[in-house]
Amino acid sequence: MLPPMRFEPLLKRIRWGGRRLGTLLGKAIGPEADYAESWEIADHADGQSCVADGPFAGMTLSDLIRTHGSDLLGRHAGLSQFPLLIKFLDATDWLSLQVHPDDQLARTYSTSENGKTEAWVIIDAQPGSRICAGLNEGVTEDELRASLQTGTTEELLHFVSVAAGDCLFIPAGTVHAIGPGIVLAEVQQQSNLTFRLHDWGRVDSTGSPRAIHVAESLACTNFARGPVSSVHPVIMSDSSHSFEELVRCDYFVIRRHQSTDSFPMADDDRFRILMMLDGEGSIETTAGTATFSKCSTLLVPACAHNIRIVPGRRLNLLEIYQP
Repeated sequence: MLPPMRFEPLLKRIRWGGRRLGTLLGKAIGPEADYAESWEIADHADGQSCVADGPFAGMTLSDLIRTHGSDLLGRHAGLSQFPLLIKFLDATDWLSLQVHPDDQLARTYSTSENGKTEAWVIIDAQPGSRICAGLNEGVTEDELRASLQTGTTEELLHFVSVAAGDCLFIPAGTVHAIGPGIVLAEVQQQSNLTFRLHDWGRVDSTGSPRAIHVAESLACTNFARGPVSSVHPVIMSDSSHSFEELVRCDYFVIRRHQSTDSFPMADDDRFRILMMLDGEGSIETTAGTATFSKCSTLLVPACAHNIRIVPGRRLNLLEIYQP
């Protein structure tokens, strides 16, 4: 039987990254100043998670699905790929203005890729930090295309000021960019398919601009969506405590638990991902126990029953699962 598992973080260095994956989140980064992403749980050609410790140490997530698919996935057994990609990000500069395709469009560009709907929960944001989330109301494809030629694209974008605790839901087809000064947790479909619409006029170390994918970006953009704002958490409760539901979509549900008292989680034959944004504690299940600390991530298999979270001190915990 599979116990709750933690995986070795996959650290990604990108020009807009920094050092806060180490200084703030405690990841084991090197001396460089461009650590941008920590892939916590991944089953992708660009990153494959390996179990960090315990009886299954060294096994990849792909191996686990192949050999223990029913125990891991429960009601979602039969999947050949783990459906979610879980990350932490540190942005010290603007990411490119980009858009991701939905499932149908993704497979016209790559038969091995999925669409990319995602959500962000802000862990830390410096004063004045902003995110571009969608286009202004009524912007058309012709207007957006023309703005790329005239250098006026920023006038068409919807910007949102963010602070720690905020959550944004970014469905596939939404033009978006994360701004500098932000550390966040990201939940997304298992996909790494991104099209750059605009890169703020930047060039690489050779003086050349990075590749821009205007035709693909415009084809993937949902022009009917308009501006996207921070989500309004839905307060929910069960017999033990109150919690917030931040996002519910076809691909994932995100709930936030903040507590100093122990509480159970649903026993419903599905896997759960736990991201500890702050605090520490342990999880007790029939399949085994595990401890977690700030900014650690656990995958709780569907075969685990009688799940109970036991805080060591006040915790801020994201619970993520597939609907």
